[in-house]
Amino acid sequence: MKVFRVTGEIRKPNLETPFKKEVLAAKPEHAVEKVYAEIGSKHRVKRYYMKILKVEEVSPEEIENPILKKMVAGE
Repeated sequence: MKVFRVTGEIRKPNLETPFKKEVLAAKPEHAVEKVYAEIGSKHRVKRYYMKILKVEEVSPEEIENPILKKMVAGE
């Protein structure tokens, strides 16, 4: 499993918010699906209001999320 950083923005009619999320996934496509599912369920945002700008693989030294950092170090 690899760590991906997904960057994008939520574009609702009255709200425009950028986001950056790190997720553990096998492929970039799986990382995007996971971000859609997590943000959609936590913030009640439909997929068509989210725009993914960039998906990049992150090396273990560059991981910002402390939980993911421990998971990767423990593997």
